[in-house]
Amino acid sequence: QVQLVESGGGLVQPGGSLRLSCEASGSIFSINGMGWYRQAPGKQRGLVATMSTNGGSILYADSVKGRFTISRDNAKNAVDLQMNSLKPEDTAVYYCRVVANYREYWGQGTQVTVSS
Repeated sequence: QVQLVESGGGLVQPGGSLRLSCEASGSIFSINGMGWYRQAPGKQRGLVATMSTNGGSILYADSVKGRFTISRDNAKNAVDLQMNSLKPEDTAVYYCRVVANYREYWGQGTQVTVSS
């Protein structure tokens, strides 16, 4: 089994920054992809950013390009999301997604609220 632990959510004012972290642990033989998704109230869960195993392929949602940066720490099986210039429309529950051992795993979600 693989467990994901997320951290770093919270309340921030518009224009502020937050950093989310997700660390995978357990019986991990390979990490095949890591990424972040979000779900706002009344909306479907959608892609924020994903990164391939070697970091060579990175994909961002158009709405976060230039503001968010995804990064990996392979030694820790961790993926981070640096979020800058946050907007109220970024408010959502953010979920970490990891494909490990060719199976999909989701984190428990962390709330990000952008409000003055």
